[in-house]
Amino acid sequence: MREQGEKIVCRNREASRHYEFEDRFEAGMVLLGTEVKSLRAGRIQLKDSYCDFKNGELFLISAHISPYEMGTFFNHPPERPRKLLLKKQELKKLYGRVAERGFTIVPLTVYFKNGLAKLEIALARGKKTYDRREEIKMRDLNRELQREAKHRKR
Repeated sequence: MREQGEKIVCRNREASRHYEFEDRFEAGMVLLGTEVKSLRAGRIQLKDSYCDFKNGELFLISAHISPYEMGTFFNHPPERPRKLLLKKQELKKLYGRVAERGFTIVPLTVYFKNGLAKLEIALARGKKTYDRREEIKMRDLNRELQREAKHRKR
């Protein structure tokens, strides 16, 4: 979905551990000037953030964008809700799926594309604990197999 000349600002690495992704979307963000400057400096944290609908519009909730260091009293509040810009068709699709039990919208990556701040979001379903344990077992098994293959080559 993303192209070569894009600058990735932040990734939500924990999301892939806790969720299975069904569908991914690219959304624009409505930001203030000092927020954009903080984003360019890489001062954003998506760790506990999520997306939610209010009055038919999608918002990014609890994403922390640090106040701009050179800003004055015009600085932004760090954890204010930020409106996301999607096509109406995509919003309807997301709203219908979130209304189902078990689905949520998770922010994955913040990046700049052609000078505009974009957010990659995913329609996700939470993993069960036994799924996570199985994933850890498989990762450890693959690691062991790679080690053995490496020693055989020597």
